[in-house]
Amino acid sequence: MVPNLVRIGSEAVRWLPSRATAAPVWAWVGAIVVLSSLVRFALARHMVAPWIMIDEIVYSELAKSFADTGHFAIRDVATSGYGDVYPVLISPAYVLFGSMPTVYTAIKAVNAVLISVSAIPAYLLARRVVSQRSSLVVAVLTVSVPSAFYAGTIMTENAFYPIFLFAALALVHTLERPSWRSVALFVLAALLAYETRAQAVVLVAAALTAPLVLAAMSRRPGLVLRYRWLYGILVGGGALVVLAEVARGRSLRSLLGAYAAATDSSYSAGSVAKWLLWHVAELDLYTGVLPVLALVVLLGRSRRLVTEERVFLAAALPLVGWLALEVAAFASQQSSRIEERNLFYVAPLLFVALALWIERGLPRPRAGIAVGAAIAAGLVATIPYQHFIGISSESDTLAMLPLWSLSNWLTIPLEQIRWVVLGGAAVFVIVGIAIPRRAALVLPMLLLVLYAAAGQPIDARTQSASIGALFQGVTSPDRDWITRAVGSSDPRLVAVVWSGATDRLTVNENEFFNRDVGPIFTLAGPLPDNLAQTPVTLLRRTGYYVDARDRRIKVRDVLTDTSVPLAGVPIARDARKGLVLLRVDGDLRTAYRVDGVYPGDTWTGAEFTYTRFACRGGVLTTTLRSDGRLFADAQIVRAYENGLAVGQIGVPPDRDTAFRVHLNPRRSGECVVRFRVALTRVPAEVQRSSTDTRPLGIHVLGFTVAGHA
Repeated sequence: MVPNLVRIGSEAVRWLPSRATAAPVWAWVGAIVVLSSLVRFALARHMVAPWIMIDEIVYSELAKSFADTGHFAIRDVATSGYGDVYPVLISPAYVLFGSMPTVYTAIKAVNAVLISVSAIPAYLLARRVVSQRSSLVVAVLTVSVPSAFYAGTIMTENAFYPIFLFAALALVHTLERPSWRSVALFVLAALLAYETRAQAVVLVAAALTAPLVLAAMSRRPGLVLRYRWLYGILVGGGALVVLAEVARGRSLRSLLGAYAAATDSSYSAGSVAKWLLWHVAELDLYTGVLPVLALVVLLGRSRRLVTEERVFLAAALPLVGWLALEVAAFASQQSSRIEERNLFYVAPLLFVALALWIERGLPRPRAGIAVGAAIAAGLVATIPYQHFIGISSESDTLAMLPLWSLSNWLTIPLEQIRWVVLGGAAVFVIVGIAIPRRAALVLPMLLLVLYAAAGQPIDARTQSASIGALFQGVTSPDRDWITRAVGSSDPRLVAVVWSGATDRLTVNENEFFNRDVGPIFTLAGPLPDNLAQTPVTLLRRTGYYVDARDRRIKVRDVLTDTSVPLAGVPIARDARKGLVLLRVDGDLRTAYRVDGVYPGDTWTGAEFTYTRFACRGGVLTTTLRSDGRLFADAQIVRAYENGLAVGQIGVPPDRDTAFRVHLNPRRSGECVVRFRVALTRVPAEVQRSSTDTRPLGIHVLGFTVAGHA
């Protein structure tokens, strides 16, 4: 295998220079961006619905709000703390198209372009220290990383990747030419990155550290004085920001936006160090080991590097280090996962290090190569893969997905997968050490082969995750079935009443694919997404729902599940999910109330009562069922209205029985039927295996009313 790669690599080395110089560089970089965009869009279409919750709902709501009003809101409630740049970039999709499935496709097209544009700053970064040919290779690697699959998601990663790299490029430029203009350019790039993700505050720490690293590498402490503009502007600007926040009466933690909650935790140095090790090790795995080997060797020979090369390393090291520390600290308290999707942005910096090592002639000093090989290969064995390979890795740690599939294909226990990874890393390191200099192009080709091989399992699992999320929320043939029924795109038209009886995705997926869906009302605790929602309470005497201020809720149409007996006319259904869309055009109220049925169950005790509000008569059909394990003979159920017996029926065991009663309205407008069950039994007293101590009478499976009700 290796000799063949050497031969292919040698041929590629001879082929590439002539072709690369035959066309202008912008054509090559443009071709990389276009081709990557097409490939990423094609793969993104494999994802059929948002599935990284609740992030994708947040950014889709922000983009939709900006497109409609020019302001940022989630479920029509003004909000702040989330990055604004990405919602703005995808908002044209909401302006240009009305159908949400079409909007979703357009967003993925925008994502494909955004994440592919990262090839441009990656090329420019590499071009500071390596040839045009090697810079093009870095650009290709940049758009080939596993995280490019996020193009199929509505996530800020798509915008932050190229913007972060532009900020890194601006930092390198500042270190090369430390004028106030270059510092201003870096500050603008950092602000743009911050407005995309608050995580970008780490750029300031990296910028303050980079001159110190450069001075240490150059062994010239006085070199730091060249960067007085950098320190002055960053420190002075930081002081002004602090004063402004204090003057506004806001906490400094508000600068972290949606990540402010991370400051509520108490961090342990030991815990953060452990997570830092795992994140650096995963970055080593993510980039294919060889770039880390190259970086270590280059650092060991930093005195022999030219100024531009030391400048690049002085910028790259703090960017990698501070970002890894930030992400590790967050993971140690907030997620307990390896947050690859918050760290992969630095991968192109390591690709440049690999390209630089190659162009320097693959120097292999005995001590440096030994240390580099030990670090590059050994790091990957420190990760407890069995703790991080699983469902959470589908959204956060894509590099784990190929290992998950490998474990399944080869029936290797997850506890043992680290040895397989270590073996693969050792092979890569051996190739890096032993390969002839004339075939050096084999090294980045190995990374491309690795990423190509990883693509299928990543694509399969992310596609499966999106299909699963859609199925959890929508089973109607049309994802925008509510809009098709209502015939509008007015988010004030359709409210959602969530009872807790259905999966939360029945709300999230339907509100995403139907622009008509607006306010969310909850009956039994909050919807677990921490977004805008209104808890409502049923007034048992009148049947109306009211908010915390005892105000009635007025709606036109309502989406709910069939366990909630809201008053209204059904106009559409997702029967498999038990969802119904009702035309209400008035106050939100229940059609009826049932008392005497055990919560979350269909069993009654000795009696139960059916109360119908705004009743105009009709025939009530109650579906009942007995249980042969408790009652050998038919259960007798009697019905009473206004104290008078109006019906009786025998319910045989294990068979549905319809009990029909005529409804007679009271003067107050309600119809009330009281049912009494002849016999109750306690399961724990008659069944050895039961611990149920409730007195059980009959199963109530449902109510329907025909006639004037």
